[in-house]
Amino acid sequence: MAMPFSPATPVRTTICNQSRNKQNPLKTLRHKYSGGSDCATFCSSVSWSSASNYVTLHAGARRFAANLFAVRQLPDARTEVVKCATIEEIEAEKSLIEKNVKERMEKTIETVRSNFNSIRTGRANPSMLDRIEVEYYGTPVSLKSIAQISTADASSLLVQPYDKSSLKAIEKAIVSSDLGLTPNNDGDVIRLSVPQLTSERRKELSKLVAKQAEEGKVALRNIRRDAMKAYDKLEKEKKLSEDNVKDLSSDLQKLTDEYMKKVDSIYKQKEKELLTV
Repeated sequence: MAMPFSPATPVRTTICNQSRNKQNPLKTLRHKYSGGSDCATFCSSVSWSSASNYVTLHAGARRFAANLFAVRQLPDARTEVVKCATIEEIEAEKSLIEKNVKERMEKTIETVRSNFNSIRTGRANPSMLDRIEVEYYGTPVSLKSIAQISTADASSLLVQPYDKSSLKAIEKAIVSSDLGLTPNNDGDVIRLSVPQLTSERRKELSKLVAKQAEEGKVALRNIRRDAMKAYDKLEKEKKLSEDNVKDLSSDLQKLTDEYMKKVDSIYKQKEKELLTV
């Protein structure tokens, strides 16, 4: 098992010219840091790896590596003692990455679902108006924040503003939207009649839904890519080994696949709604 190193400033440097005096850097290290039993155990249990600048830890030393220091060989034959990142520090960074991934993926699912809800299917649904914004006293606000929206029946919606002075602004926002609905303003409330979709329109909306679903999947892949970059950075900083990154990459792919299935599920449900007359 190879213990990676932190790029932090060395706590001490021990210099020896191996080509000239053949001095063993581990003996020098043991001599320099012989004050504690932990250090003695650590130093007696390490050996150089010929394949890299890492120190190979035997079983007896692994439990000390997280909170002590490690040795690495520099290109000019010097040896350097560096402070290792603690297990707690590494776990904290990994947890932060994982938390960020899940939060962003959840937001992606919410966005896809919201986009789907805004597409009418021939039946009245208050969520159809979720994306409409109204210019209210010079500030754009969501319609649902300034009005109560309800279903009058299967083919009509009722919009009742909390402030009647906003009726005209609400009417204008609905007309300007891409919903294709004509508002009926009676001075107290706005009624919206939801016409049945034609077969051609259903197919058009089905294509739109498929496009939005794919955009959601692309967003999930981008989140996965960003997380992998963060893991690669930790590997370059010698805080994670190559095997660690492979395991994390595998877990990340499983999580991404899980959210991909969620996108597929809500897409199929929306497509069924659109194509069912």
